[in-house]
Amino acid sequence: MASSSSSHLPPSAYNPRRHVGVHAERISDVASTEFPGHYPGEDHSWSLARFKENLKVSVKRLSQRSIEFDLVGVDASIANAFRRILIAEVPSIAIEDVFVWNNTSVIHDEVLAQRLGLIPLNVDPALFEFRLPGDIPYDRNTLVFQLDVECSRNRKGEIVNEYVKSGDLKWVPQGEQESVFGDAIPAATNKDIVLAKLRPGQVINMELHAIKGVGKEHAKWSPVATATYRLHPLILLNPSKPVPPQFAQKFASCFSPGVIKVSPDGEVSVDERHLRKETMSREVLRHKEFEGCVELKRIRDWFIFSIESEGPYTPESLFPESIKVMRSKIASIRSAAEALLADSQDLGSGAVTAASTGPDADGDVEMVSS
Repeated sequence: MASSSSSHLPPSAYNPRRHVGVHAERISDVASTEFPGHYPGEDHSWSLARFKENLKVSVKRLSQRSIEFDLVGVDASIANAFRRILIAEVPSIAIEDVFVWNNTSVIHDEVLAQRLGLIPLNVDPALFEFRLPGDIPYDRNTLVFQLDVECSRNRKGEIVNEYVKSGDLKWVPQGEQESVFGDAIPAATNKDIVLAKLRPGQVINMELHAIKGVGKEHAKWSPVATATYRLHPLILLNPSKPVPPQFAQKFASCFSPGVIKVSPDGEVSVDERHLRKETMSREVLRHKEFEGCVELKRIRDWFIFSIESEGPYTPESLFPESIKVMRSKIASIRSAAEALLADSQDLGSGAVTAASTGPDADGDVEMVSS
């Protein structure tokens, strides 16, 4: 089958080897077949030059808090690794320690501490070090905030400070922090998050310590609200069995608005400018009158990423941050592999013979040279 629309997708998008089949009750061709030995006479060994040629990143939508971009030419394992890193391993700053001096509100200390920890802060994590268990807090690893709110009535009888909000957090500079941050005062990214409700006479007085962490420790350190991807949809019309003109509008209604165009004479075509909006509901496969008229596909290595930022990072900087984390992981694996290779070469040359000294207190066996 071939698309009957004017081309806005590259010709390579119609390569059947790149397609995942979407059927009424199942999907097919999930795994790629372009690996060495599968196609006789074709060289599909991995090539850096070919990878660079096929790799494409294109930003489709950018707002103050979200971004949508296309990542083309990578395997699903790589795309999923970036998604997981965005959620769990890009560092951010969040409130970890809450010292309650006074809390006469109806919210328990533990519940309020949990809500405080989930407040996204506008602090660049690169300015801070990780604070490990047992480390002493100081100006390079800890931010201090004060939350001191008392509800009362004014002379007119109106309630003052009825709501405790994230904007009530007051930064308390420590050490050299005031000169480091300058005019960029640490605060919540959204100052209207309601933390508690008070009645006259009730007080909340707390000291809050924020530290650097990652989302795999706790979700409060995740820098994104969402980080998702989906495969680019593809609709292939069958030219040998066109959609009957009397069913053209019904056919168009089976897809997302704008994806299918209907001409005045009832001829249908795919508008590739809006093809990415298709949700692949498979509604068209329910109707027998359209059987054989269309095939639903997804492009296996074309990922539509959607990221929403809720922390200090701008949306366009989140993906490069995930690449930095990925590169550091690869560097660690490489150094470990080189160390293993060096050890095996030393053992193979007979320069070093190892003898066991027996297990230590942890049960590990230490190997010593003789």
